[in-house]
Amino acid sequence: MRALLQLSKRISRALVFSSSSYSSLTSSRTFATLSLFSPDCNSAAITTNGNVYARPWLAIQHRGVKVNAIHLRPGNVIEKSGRIFEVVDAEHKQRGRGGAILTLELRDVDSGNKQTLRFGAEEAVERVFVEERSFTCLYTEHESVYLIDLEKFEQLEVPLSLFGQAAAYLKEEMKVKMQFFDGRPLSGSIPKQVTCIIKETQDRAATPRYKKAVLDNGLIIQVPTYIEAGEEVVVNTEDGSFVTRANK
Repeated sequence: MRALLQLSKRISRALVFSSSSYSSLTSSRTFATLSLFSPDCNSAAITTNGNVYARPWLAIQHRGVKVNAIHLRPGNVIEKSGRIFEVVDAEHKQRGRGGAILTLELRDVDSGNKQTLRFGAEEAVERVFVEERSFTCLYTEHESVYLIDLEKFEQLEVPLSLFGQAAAYLKEEMKVKMQFFDGRPLSGSIPKQVTCIIKETQDRAATPRYKKAVLDNGLIIQVPTYIEAGEEVVVNTEDGSFVTRANK
């Protein structure tokens, strides 16, 4: 596995086979022996609302389901006024007798522009389903991350921004998930827990039980006072909290 990843990494650094970019949303490129739209992947064409889709699952994605806005979470994809949006953030507020209000930060899939909309908790919203695929991280460079699908041996370059704050944890051989809509990468996610190395710790503890520590990726977290520089620790990537010492 490691030899295959190293070979893929060397190939991807030397040769970039550029395929079609996915709209003006990002500067992502797909480069591989098999593209996302290769003949092996396209067994049929389906027409939906006048649009012809190369793969059947693309047509299925446009068949959304009505859900109450209160059930929407970051990462969900919705259709609003003929536009497709990804939910970036969701905040619930109670208005007393007026009921709950949901404030959504949305990203337009086509333009990449963000906007904030408010919905009533019981307001119906059309949720669109997306395709999720597993990849392995090869490396990061500048503002991009290079991934590989080891089952199809497809390589993909996407902006680090698709991983949000979690991009800081990306490292070689990490298993990640990518969400696609109409063949375009929407967002990426990493494991909930990852192993990091403590680069340094502060001399004095911030509290009797915890002190600040700098990870090998530059992030600062709170760790128990018994943790020292050079140790490996497990970190919760959702909130940046210390979980435990890593098993050796």
